[in-house]
Amino acid sequence: MFQPNIFETMLDMSHSHRTSSESDLGRTNKDDDYESKSGTETMDAPSGDDQVPNQRPKRKRYHRHTQHQIQELEAFFRECPHPDDKQRKELSRELGLEPLQVKFWFQNKRTQMKAQHERHENSILKAENEKLRAENNRYKEALSNASWPNCGGPASLGEMSFDEQHLRIENARLREEIDRISGIAAKYVGKPVTSFSNLSPRVSSGSLDVGVGNYGAQSGMLGEMYGASSDLLRSLPIPNEADKPMIVELAVAAMEELMRLAQAGEPLWVPNDHSTEILNEEEYLRTIPRGIGPKPLGLKSEASRETAVVIMNHISLVEILMDVNQWSTVFCGIVSRALTLEVLSTGVAGNYNGALQVMSAEFQVPSPLVPTRENNFVRYCKQHPDGTWAVVDVSLDNLRPSPTSSRSRRRPSGCIIQELPNGYSKITWIEHVEVDDRSVHNIYRPLVNSGLAFGAKRWLATLERQCERLASSMASNIPAGDLCDAVITSTEGRKSILKLTERMMMSFRTGVGASTAHAWTTLPSTGCDDVRVMTRKSTDDPGRPSGIVLCAATSFWLPVPPNRVFDFLRDENCRSEWDILSNGGLVQEMAHIANGRDPGNCVSLLRVNSVNSSQSNMLILQESGTDSTASYVVYAPVDISAMNVVLGGGDPSYVALLPSGFAILPDGPAGLNGGPILDVGSGGSLLTVAFQILVDSLPTAKLSVSSVATVNSLIKCTVERIKAAVMCESTAHI
Repeated sequence: MFQPNIFETMLDMSHSHRTSSESDLGRTNKDDDYESKSGTETMDAPSGDDQVPNQRPKRKRYHRHTQHQIQELEAFFRECPHPDDKQRKELSRELGLEPLQVKFWFQNKRTQMKAQHERHENSILKAENEKLRAENNRYKEALSNASWPNCGGPASLGEMSFDEQHLRIENARLREEIDRISGIAAKYVGKPVTSFSNLSPRVSSGSLDVGVGNYGAQSGMLGEMYGASSDLLRSLPIPNEADKPMIVELAVAAMEELMRLAQAGEPLWVPNDHSTEILNEEEYLRTIPRGIGPKPLGLKSEASRETAVVIMNHISLVEILMDVNQWSTVFCGIVSRALTLEVLSTGVAGNYNGALQVMSAEFQVPSPLVPTRENNFVRYCKQHPDGTWAVVDVSLDNLRPSPTSSRSRRRPSGCIIQELPNGYSKITWIEHVEVDDRSVHNIYRPLVNSGLAFGAKRWLATLERQCERLASSMASNIPAGDLCDAVITSTEGRKSILKLTERMMMSFRTGVGASTAHAWTTLPSTGCDDVRVMTRKSTDDPGRPSGIVLCAATSFWLPVPPNRVFDFLRDENCRSEWDILSNGGLVQEMAHIANGRDPGNCVSLLRVNSVNSSQSNMLILQESGTDSTASYVVYAPVDISAMNVVLGGGDPSYVALLPSGFAILPDGPAGLNGGPILDVGSGGSLLTVAFQILVDSLPTAKLSVSSVATVNSLIKCTVERIKAAVMCESTAHI
């Protein structure tokens, strides 16, 4: 195995020789595909301009290396598979070989190692395929025995146990996995491995029969709302030893490109209509080497740059970016899932300078109507001589293609962090990707095409908002602007409630999108917007109510600016206009915690005073947050006794939450500049509504059709109420 100090040396060597005409990065593919026996030959034939026309080259004379020479070359190869010009000359002098012989020997050795690794990986893929085949057959047999308890016919959702539903979902997942493996294996053996694409329609993943329509009820949470576990990420191969030197060189080249992109001005970068700089692709192709190859057919380029000052020191920012858990938490609205596959270097001198790690991540928009983007990439961190830090990502698809590489890949993207006085930092953020976004829903297409959905502006706006929130949670006193009324009596209570709402917000944000960990099923249209549902079983988790939870979400367009929709939904005085569960009761704000500069960035503890005096009052924990690219209003009913513990500074981890709420996005760049709203993309809002309902407190209970119908009616009624209310309010503003 390569040790971190070896990779650090390689990083330095790669950086030192990037400008050399014999740079391995520029010739990796050519060298590694060399197929002749030139590693053991000397060539007498003239070449170039010295060769006489029509003269046949002299026959090549082959010289076998001695056992000692081979042993020395093998030993050096284990330490450094890509020697530079100086190292090759030194080896040739020590071993009595020509430098060209040494060069060709290493080329052929790398080709040999690559072939060995491919054969080994192919055998692993075949074994995994056979294992999945056996499991798939077992699930098919189990499903074939599922029947109506009374008449023996095939079971439907209303009478099916949760375990039987899970078998169907698991069967669909296995089929997808086998098809994925088949695709990968085909790259190595030249033909696809047999897949199960011809399975019976009874076990298709599209929907489950329920007699009155295709009401799907599939296992999962509101996208596993509390953060999907890493084992749900698609299986990706860990880099082998032959790949690692090339990964190092690719990372160094990506860092150089990122710095050039950060420092360049026009004509490489040009301003657009929404105050963000976009990349001039023609100028980029002319001035920047194509380090990871040309753009694949069917993909389009998205590249943007944004600069901002945030309230966080540069060391903390670097730690967030290099720790996958902190990174996915801070950017939970964009990063639905993330995993570090392997750490190649931990850095030097006790910090992240020189740190290098291979990662996989899934990027999302808070709506089930926008497909996620999955990438397998290397992340490299470097401190530059002027004191600035830079963190760069670049896809590894050219080294190890993945099933998603045909849909999305990252060209050098990342940020440059400059230290400022008083704990502030100036950040320049660059996002440069190539994607196939043809499956994006029509109402989200203007937003995605503008680059606002996944671009640099959204990343930096999210970071600014999270830095504000973190600064507020670390406050050592209760600000004068907070409304407490003896509800929050200590800084410990304030920190506990902010910690609880942080979990609530992360749960909602990671779960409302189209992550591949989710199992959304579209309910049949009844004249309203499409509603997507799924179920999850919760047991032995103090942070979630025990039982069967039904989750529902829908997204739609409103001809109203995003700020008006946000202000309406967060206002407790307007809650009775859309919240059916409040039953028309008076909503009172008992506690208010400001956690950002915008008045809309706050945490509230609401009490719903029922109109029926015989009914107990309800407590609702709510957080609203907004930035220049997205807004959220997320809430959850909370137990009064549990909240008393939190308000007293107790551990909030044991408070059971089912977050519901809203994600509000502009419908395109016009939504940031104002103007008349005529159609999608002209300044309206894209609103995602998501509910979670505990339909049964027993995890083993059966999901009934009536439960699905009830949640469907609830979300559609809420949508109609919101439309009526905000349209009426919008008319009043005209």
